[in-house]
Amino acid sequence: MTDAYIYDALRSPRGRGRPDGALHEVTSVALSAQMLNAVQARNGLQGHAVEDVIWGNVTQAGEQGGCLARSAVLLSDLDEAIPGLSINRFCASGMEAVNLAANQVKAGAGQAYIAGGVEMMSRVAMGSDGAAIAVDPALTFKTHFVPQGISADIIATKFGFSREEADQLAAESQARAAAAWADQRFAKSIVPVRDINGLTILDHDEYMRPGTTAEALGALKASFRDMGEVMPGFDRIALMKYPELERVNHIHHAGNSSGIVDGAAAVLIGNAAFGKAHGLKPRARIRATAKIGTDPTIMLTGPVPVTEKILKESGLRIGDIDLFEVNEAFAAVVLRFMQAFHVPPDRVNVNGGAIAMGHPLGASGAIIIGTLLDEMERRDRTLGLATLCIASGMGAATIIERV
Repeated sequence: MTDAYIYDALRSPRGRGRPDGALHEVTSVALSAQMLNAVQARNGLQGHAVEDVIWGNVTQAGEQGGCLARSAVLLSDLDEAIPGLSINRFCASGMEAVNLAANQVKAGAGQAYIAGGVEMMSRVAMGSDGAAIAVDPALTFKTHFVPQGISADIIATKFGFSREEADQLAAESQARAAAAWADQRFAKSIVPVRDINGLTILDHDEYMRPGTTAEALGALKASFRDMGEVMPGFDRIALMKYPELERVNHIHHAGNSSGIVDGAAAVLIGNAAFGKAHGLKPRARIRATAKIGTDPTIMLTGPVPVTEKILKESGLRIGDIDLFEVNEAFAAVVLRFMQAFHVPPDRVNVNGGAIAMGHPLGASGAIIIGTLLDEMERRDRTLGLATLCIASGMGAATIIERV
């Protein structure tokens, strides 16, 4: 086994996932190709420099269908001898691409990979692939399926999180993201998106709402109460699974849940020989990776057991980790992680998260790895852990160590 290193990590700005969003005119394959070209240019890669491109995208339908990774390679300036692999582990697809690439490098299956992901949510609607987990009655009855928003509300109910706590976390995410952009903490990683004429169409995260307060969020209507309590009555399904709960407390809404956005990210991973051959200095070592399956109804608790697993397998304790990135799919997901491990808020998502900047499903896992690395370098820290909850009940995690 050899070590796998991160040599570069970059991402696009995130555009609002609506037809009036700045990135709506850009296809998934075009945005992916821009990220691949940026990796190539920034690192002076020539010819068949990497073994493969592993690319996550969740809604693999329409223009995001087929093998998007291979299409992106062919549209980019990379050598056509480089193949492409599209993968889908729902919200952790971008992280799983990185982890898969790292583990292939460790096993000697090639010296280097480009890994990451994309999701153009303004162009390819979430759920338009008709996933069996949500539509096949035989499966939905067996798993007590409920939509993710209901799952987040179940977490809040089961673990005792209030609407006020969720809104405060959301307001803090907005404040931290605004401060990070003002301080140019993302400057190393951001690749402005250009149109077909080479003109910049987006160079900042478009979804953010600086100045958001917990008081303002408190006025918003809970988004999932009607589908839970009225039609189709998902709360009844949840209470069949969790009879210890008297009712589901609906605390989540658009302001304390992740934003629907467009975006892409890429990470360059290789062994020591690759870095030496290309004159590149590694930024971090991928210390450990992990994935796990969890309860499919509550669905979004995966960051807790997968963190327990990755710490045990790597011989580390929670106190050894300097910084955490926990994807802000919903406020309760992050609140549960901090509760379970007694981690103080000043070590988690210190530059804001998906509540403020958005969650481009197939890219988010790679985005938070890059964000974590940038902040570890800025603070001169050694160990960082990134993790995500995953639809249908899974969790994924990556531990990186600066070198």
